[in-house]
Amino acid sequence: MSVPILKQGPFLIATVQGALSDADLVVVVDDGSRDATARVAEEAGASVLRHARNRGKAAAMETGAEAVRLLDQREPRDSPRHLLFLDADLGVTAAEAGPLITPVATGEADVTIAVFATRVKLGGHGLVVGLSAAGIRRATGWTPAQPLNGQRCLSRAAFDAARPLARGFGVETAMSIDLKRKGLRVTEVEVPLAHRATGADLRARLHRARQLADVAWALATRL
Repeated sequence: MSVPILKQGPFLIATVQGALSDADLVVVVDDGSRDATARVAEEAGASVLRHARNRGKAAAMETGAEAVRLLDQREPRDSPRHLLFLDADLGVTAAEAGPLITPVATGEADVTIAVFATRVKLGGHGLVVGLSAAGIRRATGWTPAQPLNGQRCLSRAAFDAARPLARGFGVETAMSIDLKRKGLRVTEVEVPLAHRATGADLRARLHRARQLADVAWALATRL
């Protein structure tokens, strides 16, 4: 099992150390940051890949998954590693990601998506969640509880089936639609993971605006 961690943040050390409790390899994708993300991640025990400039979430996922694929080719293994994607702001709760892994590892599911046991107030984020959930329901007949949750475990075959990934923050919405349409088994699993609280400042609002645009684009190309 490998864990590509997709973004920098002050909880990065705890996230990497927590992820290592469930995986033999943790890959941190530093998506063009200008801080000490790479050094901190390496000191915490992760393998680090860096983008020279910010390329977005989908590109970070592709980079992390490709690194794992190349490593699997170099090392003799009975089967390719599964991929567990985590955000870096999970902190110590990253150690509780195990329930996402089990259904994929046992062959009961091709993809698992986290449902956080502790819910937080969504604010403007709720609009994006609602749009994503409605779009997925219209496209597949399935309504996920947390359609934008990026904490996901996929078999290598499932990840390859989801490619090419949709741009930016539309990746989760598009992935759910594409994989369900291809007949893969996608299931949600409640886990005691938790993000940092989402802010309400200008930066947070701009982030949600980018999410909304990316989700809308992913849906427009699939409905």
